[in-house]
Amino acid sequence: MCLPGTIDNDIACTEYTIGYDTAMNTAVEMVDKIRDTAQSHDQCSVVEVMGCRAGYIALNCGIACGATCIVVPEIGLDMDSVVAKIEAARALGKKHVIVMVAEGIGNVKGIAQEIEARTGIESRETVLGHVQRGGNPSLMDRVVASKMGYYAVELLSKGIGNRVVGQQHGEIVDFDIKEALEMKKEFPMDLYNLANDISS
Repeated sequence: MCLPGTIDNDIACTEYTIGYDTAMNTAVEMVDKIRDTAQSHDQCSVVEVMGCRAGYIALNCGIACGATCIVVPEIGLDMDSVVAKIEAARALGKKHVIVMVAEGIGNVKGIAQEIEARTGIESRETVLGHVQRGGNPSLMDRVVASKMGYYAVELLSKGIGNRVVGQQHGEIVDFDIKEALEMKKEFPMDLYNLANDISS
């Protein structure tokens, strides 16, 4: 019996994985603190959040933190686009900017250096790292984990095994392990496009 436990939210058979909400809340709290310095010094903060092959944390935290630009592995890094968004934000009077980067992109120091070289804006990189994996679980993680665990025990009590428990459309469901492993998860382009629209 498998339960989806990963902060990256990258398991295809479920729309939510245990640990994801806690990691995002931790990241948002850290970025809110970084923003104070960015505002006082008119800086660009390039913040790397976790997500080696999946940009879900970067996408949602970027929206929540009002990032000017969000860079995720599913889309890739386009420095011309990043620079254009920063310059457009500055033209509208924005004094500081946040660029949210998923760890799978890599080289946030190089990204910050290129932003500074091309825009003249003092740019600093911050890697949040494994702080996102620790701490007390959020309410949502506690509740969802309890629901999934209860569901799994009920299946086992009926002699049902070789299943992966997940969540679809807010409901707890289960799949055959082989079926679950063969599923592909689509990146939410509608949410990514929304992020681009509201950041401009």
